[in-house]
Amino acid sequence: MKKIFNSYVSLFILISASFLALFSLTANASDESTGWLVNPMHPPLEVRLMLTGQKDLEAKTVEGFLEVKLANDWKTYWRSPGEGGIAPKVDWELSNNLDTVDWQWPMPKRYEFLGVETLGYKEHVIFPMTFHIDDMNKPVFLSGKLTMSSCTSICVLTDYELVLDFTPANLPLSTNAMHVFNQGMSQVPKTSQAVSLDMISWNQAKKELTVVATNTAGWNKPDVFIDGQSQNVKDTSFLAPKIAINDNQMIATMSASSWFGDPELLNEEMAVTISDENMAVELSAIATNQIVPIAANTSLLKIIGIALLGGLILNIMPCVLPVLGMKLSSVISAEGLQKRQIRTQFLASAAGILTSFWLIAGFLVILKISGQALGWGIQFQNPYFIGAMILITGLFAANMLGLFEIRLSSNANTWLATRGDNSHTGHFVQGMFATLLATPCSAPFLGTAVAFALGANYITLFAIFTALAIGMAAPWLLIALFPRLAQMMPRPGKWMDKVKTVFGLMMLATSIWLLTLMTSFISTSLVWLIGLSLIVLLLWRLGNVKGRKPVIFTLAFLIFGSAGGMLLGSVTADHWATPLPADHAWVPLQTDEIARAVSQGKTVFVDVTADWCITCKANKIGVLLQEPVYSTLGADNMLLMRGDWTKPSDYVTGFLQSYGRFGVPFNIVYGPGAPLGIQLPVILNSDDVLNAIRVASGSSNAVVSAQANNG
Repeated sequence: MKKIFNSYVSLFILISASFLALFSLTANASDESTGWLVNPMHPPLEVRLMLTGQKDLEAKTVEGFLEVKLANDWKTYWRSPGEGGIAPKVDWELSNNLDTVDWQWPMPKRYEFLGVETLGYKEHVIFPMTFHIDDMNKPVFLSGKLTMSSCTSICVLTDYELVLDFTPANLPLSTNAMHVFNQGMSQVPKTSQAVSLDMISWNQAKKELTVVATNTAGWNKPDVFIDGQSQNVKDTSFLAPKIAINDNQMIATMSASSWFGDPELLNEEMAVTISDENMAVELSAIATNQIVPIAANTSLLKIIGIALLGGLILNIMPCVLPVLGMKLSSVISAEGLQKRQIRTQFLASAAGILTSFWLIAGFLVILKISGQALGWGIQFQNPYFIGAMILITGLFAANMLGLFEIRLSSNANTWLATRGDNSHTGHFVQGMFATLLATPCSAPFLGTAVAFALGANYITLFAIFTALAIGMAAPWLLIALFPRLAQMMPRPGKWMDKVKTVFGLMMLATSIWLLTLMTSFISTSLVWLIGLSLIVLLLWRLGNVKGRKPVIFTLAFLIFGSAGGMLLGSVTADHWATPLPADHAWVPLQTDEIARAVSQGKTVFVDVTADWCITCKANKIGVLLQEPVYSTLGADNMLLMRGDWTKPSDYVTGFLQSYGRFGVPFNIVYGPGAPLGIQLPVILNSDDVLNAIRVASGSSNAVVSAQANNG
């Protein structure tokens, strides 16, 4: 009995084993796969092509994947391999009944070897594929030649023959293949409702690409990869980005290089692949030269503080000196007024400054929306604006010289008198006018605040310009807060008429300076004709109102003032008897020439200026034409380039904006020791200029502190 039982058990085990073996064979037979392929010349790699059995008869597609195993420390590459390596590819030319093949790329990792950064995979990678079939009811013959590059300290190119024969309509599903396929798809970047691509900005001067993206769920430790279909993008390598995060916004900046020269990426479409913890997304956009916000980790409160300080400094910039007369005249006129009247007058002036800054902000918003050039003081590039300013300064000068006065009706005078003051409008206009005349100057801290504002949203832009206005209006607000300061001025008397005359002549000089700016837009002879006509009209009116002596005095002021200005403009500050040397021979700004000159060992000094920029003139006379800077700039290894921003210039504007600048002056030095350039402060001094030139030239005794003064 026991023997019979054992016989049945043995028979059952044999039948079960046979059944399992048969089932295994059937299951394997249902898997459409090449099996694992190994090239005897390169054993560390194994590859196999496998179909899942998933198909779409309407779309005429079949799903599959290419699976790769890499032994030890071998790696293969992503579709954009980085600075080295070759992306894997398959040639399907010998296939039948096959249209195209879509290749999905899992998220790569960064690898660095001997200073070369590459993108790819180690150990195990699955590339999902979608096969587009011509006829789903006919047999398909897949014949692909896979060429795969793999590297450790050496690199090997290996070929594999991928061959499969199947009929799409009859493909059975393979649970094993679908599992592997889904593993691969889980690593492929996708789109996400939470992540949006705000901009891709290409900085041609710095050879930098900046990506700005927002994740409503917040960022942890993101990484960014760039590639594209155009040849320019394919030829470009992008290094690991420097990433700044503020709340949900990420700003990633990466250097770009190419073996074929300087990359040209403006207006190129790019794929942006972003990885983060448990997330991988892929988006696309076209690279522009749009303004990039200042580093996302810069506090808005810090920028507001910088704006307040920049606005305050505007009060002592040379651009505002022409309206000094109006300011002092207001203080003098405040003598004898009640504290309430003094306070309201100076609050009116502060309101004028605030209104003017808001108007400028609104003007810049309109330009930003329309895609026009943005910048501080760009209204002086418009001849109509300059013409209006000439008219306004001329009227102010004539008024302060007593050549006319505005007479109101008795009812209007009574209405104003009942309110205790009839000059609020005048003070308001003074504040607006002071702001408009301040815009040709770039003050320290001003550029940083304006750059942040123009790269931010519209609400932030108005907030920063409001801070600039409050900073500039601070002296007015101080007197409004403490009216006793105004009451400490000397008592009014005849001397006030003489002071107002001097201030009127200062304003007249401002009108003449503004008139000279028109030579950039109309002929010089016409400017002279207009100027002489206005002066004759002024002198004629002055003679009728005040007699012959003021005419002679004013004429003497104009003649000797012009001569003195020319003399001061041609001599040094330290040695007034020594004439300034002739300016160097500057060549027009060309960014391509900068890189070429630096590669030849030269040092390049770039000066971006404008005829209407008073700070630019001060830098030129006080530093660039002074020794020892003058001789240093004239050395044989120096190349001097000048960007003229007097008139609108997209080229010069783009150069400024590539460095986050939106006004002049702007000076930067390039050389073998600083190929990306050393930016100089807004207000130059000899030490900063000479030190930057030494650093850029690669001098061994250079002090790198010059770079700390950037911006």
